[in-house]
Amino acid sequence: MVISTQQGVIGDLAVSHLDAAYNLARWLLGNESDATDAVQDAFVRAMRSADTFVGGNAKAWWLTIVRNCCLARLKVRRREIRLVAIDQIATDQGGGLELHLLPQTGANDVEDRASLTQESVNLRKHLRRLPSEFREVLILREIEELSYREIADALHIPIGTVMSRLARGRERLTQAMIVNGGRDGGRA
Repeated sequence: MVISTQQGVIGDLAVSHLDAAYNLARWLLGNESDATDAVQDAFVRAMRSADTFVGGNAKAWWLTIVRNCCLARLKVRRREIRLVAIDQIATDQGGGLELHLLPQTGANDVEDRASLTQESVNLRKHLRRLPSEFREVLILREIEELSYREIADALHIPIGTVMSRLARGRERLTQAMIVNGGRDGGRA
């Protein structure tokens, strides 16, 4: 197989935004293994359709492909009847999602550090519980730092929809943290 110049550009693009693609996939799919597979699938799709990229926002184009691969996996997952061992559930839920949503601090006190860690864990739990339409715009804006235009391009929705989903997602996340006092509330 001969790699075209366009495929080389797409390959470079994918590699340069690999972290963003993986983070998006991990948040949409809920576990690292599926996220890795989805990003690999997206890379293959991007390389196959490299000649269809006509310019514009390359990062949004790449993340759109990643998102579509994730949505396809979720669709298949919903159709499957899955039997999962209890220890697998524990692994999936504690699966080492080491995303730091809270800022790094100079907290020296063990109690302060433990409190920040617990807040971070609770924030991630509440974020995972949001409907995907709110979760994905929050991830793309707050974690991946995409502009409203880039999010709109990636999700194929109007900017106004991006803004309203962000506002509603932030509100739901804030309310969940307030209602549960930042705690899990006993739910997994």
